[in-house]
Amino acid sequence: MTYRLTIENTQIRDRQITLTPAQQHYLLRVLRLKTGDRFIAMNGLGQAWSAEIRETSANIIEPLDIDNELSQSITSIAALPKGSGYEQIVRCCTELGVNNFIPVISDRTILKPSPNKVQRWRKIAAEAAEQSERQIVPYIATPVSWQEALNNTADLSQKFLCVARGDKPSLAKCLQEVSEGEIVIATGCEGGWTEAEIELAISFGYRQVSLGKRILRAVTAPITALAIAGAILEQNNWGTFKLDP
Repeated sequence: MTYRLTIENTQIRDRQITLTPAQQHYLLRVLRLKTGDRFIAMNGLGQAWSAEIRETSANIIEPLDIDNELSQSITSIAALPKGSGYEQIVRCCTELGVNNFIPVISDRTILKPSPNKVQRWRKIAAEAAEQSERQIVPYIATPVSWQEALNNTADLSQKFLCVARGDKPSLAKCLQEVSEGEIVIATGCEGGWTEAEIELAISFGYRQVSLGKRILRAVTAPITALAIAGAILEQNNWGTFKLDP
């Protein structure tokens, strides 16, 4: 097994990586690697290298051509659930291939996260990207209002709003019609979106979609949505399949 470590581009100089004390501890104490052992260093922006440990640094051996990303970029907009639920969303959706997270403080949001919480989410995203052998670490924005989230995605065309009830087309069916461009999928918190929030999203070009007949928890919904999106985007790797409306 080859371990992965996310580094900053500023740590690289003359084919050598200067490891931080935390990275040294992780490689040498947690993973119990030794001088001369190799690992994969990734900058979280799509580049990766085979590297060899040299005590407080590592030598770059060669660049690696890794392509484990989805064919289209996906942004997850999720109204923040209670407690530590968003940590689970970040971890699982990173594994599933999401590129950007926009946490939203909606009308029904209870959680008011601190800057420290946002830093923890970003750390979780980096860990999940390493674990799932991705070459990109998703970007996590600071929490914004629903209006700000809609403003930030106004120029995008492939935007879907997941709603719990009503006769709406399935997300899977709608995504089969998407051939290019960034995909945005929005899910609500406990209690779902208010009518005013739904109407506002529609005015910004969002299409209402369903994740199925059952009512999903606020944490389950974005993970389910990303699993569906990932399956649709990777269908060419598995052979063509057709989902019923």
